[in-house]
Amino acid sequence: MGSELPVIDVSPLLAGGSAATVARQIEAACVDSGFFYISGHGVPADLITRMDAGARRFFELPLDAKMKISMARGGRAWRGFFPVGGELTSGRPDLKEGIYFGAEREPDGRPLSGRNLFPDEVPELGASVLRYLDVMTEVAQAVMRGVALSLGLDEDYFAESYTADPTILFRIFHYPPATADDGWGVGEHTDYGLLTLLLQDDNAGLQVHSARGWIDAPPIPGTFVCNIGDMLDKLTGGHYRSTPHRVRNASGRERLSFPFFFDPGWDSEVPPLPSRPRLDGGRARWDGQDLRAFTGTYGDYLLSKVAKVFPQLRADVLD
Repeated sequence: MGSELPVIDVSPLLAGGSAATVARQIEAACVDSGFFYISGHGVPADLITRMDAGARRFFELPLDAKMKISMARGGRAWRGFFPVGGELTSGRPDLKEGIYFGAEREPDGRPLSGRNLFPDEVPELGASVLRYLDVMTEVAQAVMRGVALSLGLDEDYFAESYTADPTILFRIFHYPPATADDGWGVGEHTDYGLLTLLLQDDNAGLQVHSARGWIDAPPIPGTFVCNIGDMLDKLTGGHYRSTPHRVRNASGRERLSFPFFFDPGWDSEVPPLPSRPRLDGGRARWDGQDLRAFTGTYGDYLLSKVAKVFPQLRADVLD
């Protein structure tokens, strides 16, 4: 199955070669839709296979076993499992279940920071997830080098500032088979940070709201879907637009997806780049928000968003 979105080979960004062509391709994709596929990323196939197998074993467990690592047990770290319907998008329950992970570190008092919850019943899942986080952080830093070059900045602009200590979030989502009457696996939304790198299994379901209307972003073997988030939209004054997307699993089979979110440091403020004037006009955001009106740190922005996703956990994180 093909896609209208471009596939960009990012290997020069990882190997230290000439990245001028890659930068031009990234700029074109970010201006057009904010979505593209990446190949040449170097993520080991056997790591993906192990993580996928562990995730499938976990989601096959009885609900009471999965609830042993429920998000209520993660507290301020905002980690763990939620059941189908336990996550909201735009106030509506999503038709999916999943596990929240993040960078593994000792709690430091900040919300969304701490240690992960891993299932005892599937011990191999924790090891593969932690390795995956390390590998994907390197890939994301490389892609951000390409983004920096695409904006006429030094390639290390983000690594020396916004992503010197990035906010790393990772999810594994399981979508049961759905019909048109079942609603959305994930409703229309944009991502919050700088960059999302999405691994999909063999089943389609992701749709992107491009300037040409809703288009499919089906899985392409050996690639990740990459999309930019609200903070890169804000940094570029709307030149690069964070684009709404949604998921419905109409494949008739179980569907897994693995979104990795690479975001600014918790305490980073994200004003527009001096070289990028604010752009006016264009299609209004799906939620009516003006990103350029937001002031504060990325942590402030992230908390304002995730507290709406799990209202029942809001007090645990914000108190």
